[in-house]
Amino acid sequence: MKTLPKLKIINDPIYGFITIPNRLVFDLMEHKYFQRLRRISQMGFSYIVYPGAHHTRFHHALGAMFLMQKAVQVLHSKGVVISEKEENALYIAILLHDIGHGPFSHAMENSIVENISHEQISLLFMEALNRKFNMGLTLAIQIFKNEYPRKFLHQLVSGQLDMDRLDYLKRDSFYTGVPEGTVNAQRLIAMLNVKNDALVVEEKGIYSVESFIIARRLMYWQVYLHKTGIVAEQLLVRVLKRAKQLTAKGVDLPASEGLRFFLKNNISLKDFSEEVLNTFSKLDDYDIISAMKIWVGNDDFVLKNLSKMLLNRDLLKVKVKPEPFSLLKLDEKRSTLIETFKISEEEASFFVFTGKLENQAYSMKKDTINLLKKNGKIIDVAKASDQLNLEALSKSVVKYYMCYPKNNKDSYRG
Repeated sequence: MKTLPKLKIINDPIYGFITIPNRLVFDLMEHKYFQRLRRISQMGFSYIVYPGAHHTRFHHALGAMFLMQKAVQVLHSKGVVISEKEENALYIAILLHDIGHGPFSHAMENSIVENISHEQISLLFMEALNRKFNMGLTLAIQIFKNEYPRKFLHQLVSGQLDMDRLDYLKRDSFYTGVPEGTVNAQRLIAMLNVKNDALVVEEKGIYSVESFIIARRLMYWQVYLHKTGIVAEQLLVRVLKRAKQLTAKGVDLPASEGLRFFLKNNISLKDFSEEVLNTFSKLDDYDIISAMKIWVGNDDFVLKNLSKMLLNRDLLKVKVKPEPFSLLKLDEKRSTLIETFKISEEEASFFVFTGKLENQAYSMKKDTINLLKKNGKIIDVAKASDQLNLEALSKSVVKYYMCYPKNNKDSYRG
């Protein structure tokens, strides 16, 4: 593989200097598909709650690749054989693992494309890039899809202790200013090893693993599932759904070329041709913000007010509790809205709705984090922990939320 004409390094606020390992990785980073990630927020609308959270998927992808480089170095030092081809494939797989995210990261999956996950779109991007780069990504794709025989390589990319999670916890903690999410990523990586083709953590790393699981739990409740952030994301999903409804009725909404395409067409996975993928690659956060700035002047009550709420941070109220909200309570809130503004029940449903939040810090059912004891025995970290009851953290905690308008009639006027 051709080396870079000169050493390419990037200065990262979390890790310091990140070195680009080879020419192919550099060329992939330079490609427009990857450069788009500079314009995709890593944490969606979380900056509405945490003003510093303006970092991007581009930052995260580079950070995850840096940690993968450290992991490979550690495993090499412990006698784990990883060929140069496998090593480069790991860097490519982790670099591109999130390339399929749409504007504001998760909102697109639930609104203007039909049941398509960002992982599926990431794979489509990787396959398209593979064709462009002379099939140089074939092994990376096999590892990404968990089709390569050496399974621990996939675990480094996608598992309960992968480089993706290690970076986003540390990075999101830094940019939000929430210290509870801080993890000692490089200490954890230093404890990695491979046993029976599976990734393991050496026994002395147990406290670092415990800290990681606790940090993940706290970050989900304090940041990723923060009720205000959830409201903002749900409003964005509803903005896009309403825009798509109106377009289907023949309303010509001003929007960028890429956004107009997805508003006008029902796109499922089977429809994702390379041409559609190219159109998707033109979409980023700026398309959505620009469109909403125009849509606040639209005549439609729903589109106008939802857009205004997001742009002005004048959001719906939200209540969270451990059990589901009654249908009667929902009906009361909707009836008030219908009577006050003379709108339909369907229109009112955009402003009054419920949902659930689920947090599982650790799963004991699949791809567990295993400790390698000094005697060679392998044990699930949840069963080995003597400090904390990690088994309790493996249980899914569910909370329910209800969103409804504030009692401020002026918020819904021109």
